Amino acid sequence: MFRIDRRSLRMRLLAWLSGIALLVTGTTWLLHGILLQDLARDFLGARLAREADHAIDQLRQDRLATPALLDSASRGYQVFHHLYVLRLGDDISASTPHWRGVLAEVLDAPGDALVEVEAQAQHLLVYRRHFTMNGDDGVLLVGEDFAQVEAGLHQLHWWVGGIAAGLLLLLVSLNLLAVNRGLIPLARLRDQLGELRLGQRERLSPDVPSELDSLVMQLNHFMDEIDARLQRSRDSSADLSHALKTPLAAVTQVLRGARPIDDERRHKLVRRLEEVHAQLDAQLRHSRIAGPHAGRMSDPHRDGTRLIELFRALYPDRRFTLRLPQTSDQRVPIEAQDLSEMLGILLDNAGKWATREVTCRITLTDSLRILVEDDGPGVAKADLCRLGQRGTRLDERHPGYGLGLSILTQLVSRYSGQTRFATSPLGGLRVELTIPLRSG
Repeated sequence: MFRIDRRSLRMRLLAWLSGIALLVTGTTWLLHGILLQDLARDFLGARLAREADHAIDQLRQDRLATPALLDSASRGYQVFHHLYVLRLGDDISASTPHWRGVLAEVLDAPGDALVEVEAQAQHLLVYRRHFTMNGDDGVLLVGEDFAQVEAGLHQLHWWVGGIAAGLLLLLVSLNLLAVNRGLIPLARLRDQLGELRLGQRERLSPDVPSELDSLVMQLNHFMDEIDARLQRSRDSSADLSHALKTPLAAVTQVLRGARPIDDERRHKLVRRLEEVHAQLDAQLRHSRIAGPHAGRMSDPHRDGTRLIELFRALYPDRRFTLRLPQTSDQRVPIEAQDLSEMLGILLDNAGKWATREVTCRITLTDSLRILVEDDGPGVAKADLCRLGQRGTRLDERHPGYGLGLSILTQLVSRYSGQTRFATSPLGGLRVELTIPLRSG
């Protein structure tokens, strides 16, 4: 059973095209009927005017022969559905006597004109011509039964309507063919998506209409991002397995051995387990990174305010100052979890090393710029280039494994951003992140 799917693009296009074709064809057919009747009226009116002029010329050439001439012409007029009424001075003659009464009002009207008269179930087209001959005023009416012409015009009009209906069906069929041909690229794209789902294809073909370029490009970008995340997940799993294998083996060996565990060995075990915990924490933080193609937006004003309040509670003896963009509703194409991770690492590192003051400034132009400074001991200029390297710790006075800034630099690089380390005017460390918000 044929089922109409209103959500189908094919049905929508066909409905619109068929509706437009029906409207154009119907309007053209109606205009054809109106214009055809007007054209016939004008054509017959011009012919009646020429006949009237001809009859008046004949009258002027032979005044004495006028009655005989008109009587002879009246028989011809009647054969061809014509009629006449002539008034010259006080004399009135007509092709048929009853027309004198029927056309009396038309005969008395002023001016030359073509008029339509409904009389005795007839539709007459009458041309009135005023003239002067030998000092006498005259009026000649020459008419024709327009009903016969109208009947032919109506028949022709309906024939044209039948032809137009056939052409409309042909046009609808051609529209259906054109729509089906035009939707072939979408059918191919659907097939490619099915092959992509079944693993028979790795990427969508870029050989598509220009209207689909952006869609195919975005889908391929998402596939690239998924593959990159999968590869990162595999690499992270391999790194984690390699990093945990040795400390876990050492802990297992100590626990299985018969040798008693003294304070020194217990301390070493605790250090080993803390390293395992740090590795797991770093991998979990990496797994939460969505990347630049996640299709999510974040609000720096909201996230920055929330995090600054959190770290004020964590470090109550430090003063955190936050400077935000003037517009509070501006969003950026960075996944909210990633932005929170960046700010969290910066504020946590600054709060850990600051003496009293931590400042955070967020600005938005064509890029997102985050600047965090503290008044702590800072980092020697020779060691600034080592910051952000995996496992690098320049000071052992605070707990940690040097993974925070490493994760930060990796996360910023995924958004094609830059991380700069410098000495702050406050005396501590100055970290500046710049992430472009518009692709070139």
